[in-house]
Amino acid sequence: MTLTPDVVTNYANLYFKEFITYSPKLISAFVILFVGLYAIRIINRLIRKIMVKRELDPTLTKFLADILLWVLRVLLFVTFISKLGIETSSFVAILGAMGLAVGLSLQGSLSNFAGGMLIILFKPFKVGHTIEAQGTLATVSEIQIFVTKLITANNQTVFIPNGILSNGTITNYSLQKHRRADLTFSISYDSDIKKAKDLIIEILNNNPKVLQTPKPEVFVKNLTDSAIQLAVRPWATNEDFGAVFTETLENCKAAFDNAGINIQPYVKEISQSN
Repeated sequence: MTLTPDVVTNYANLYFKEFITYSPKLISAFVILFVGLYAIRIINRLIRKIMVKRELDPTLTKFLADILLWVLRVLLFVTFISKLGIETSSFVAILGAMGLAVGLSLQGSLSNFAGGMLIILFKPFKVGHTIEAQGTLATVSEIQIFVTKLITANNQTVFIPNGILSNGTITNYSLQKHRRADLTFSISYDSDIKKAKDLIIEILNNNPKVLQTPKPEVFVKNLTDSAIQLAVRPWATNEDFGAVFTETLENCKAAFDNAGINIQPYVKEISQSN
């Protein structure tokens, strides 16, 4: 077909007529899009304020607000393309197929996502708690959707996937206000047991960081072939636990030296075969 000025004019008039016919849908679709984006922003801020006012966990607040944000965006996008006249049923089917494919390829990530949900909902620990899990003893820095961020005592950052974290054993040292230190002193059989116990009790009573309720305990734990083992059980707050542990060791060693009580070194028994 030869393009002549008349043909070009006819096509231009046809496209212009279609544009005029279609323009109300186009304008209304973009109005819905921009108004919807603004409304979603306001709704998201409002929901965050309500959850903060109800004193929900900060991690849970952010998580729920992010999910709500993306759900509203998807609904707005479907409404937008529907207003443009695009068939949404096939689009929804494509999204479903894509979701299934992504789900199958990201099974590990979905497990971590579910684990994060369990941690956020059941709260076995919170940000700032000291926990021991997966062979790591550290303080919880951040609970993310897929991983939990921990900071160790020597300032190393450890990321543990939420899937294995939620399914494993977790020891939370911060959940209770008080902790008990379990110490053992081995003294020689020549030592006076009562004198040693009195010295330890005096040291514990003179330490203001040691709690008197529950009362600290000192008792004979075991009689081995080479030593008498004394169990020392002082209680302290979580904040003072480390100081009580080290100060008790140091002060008892000094008191034993002054009193002439010998701390029996560990003796490893070696079996001899003839």
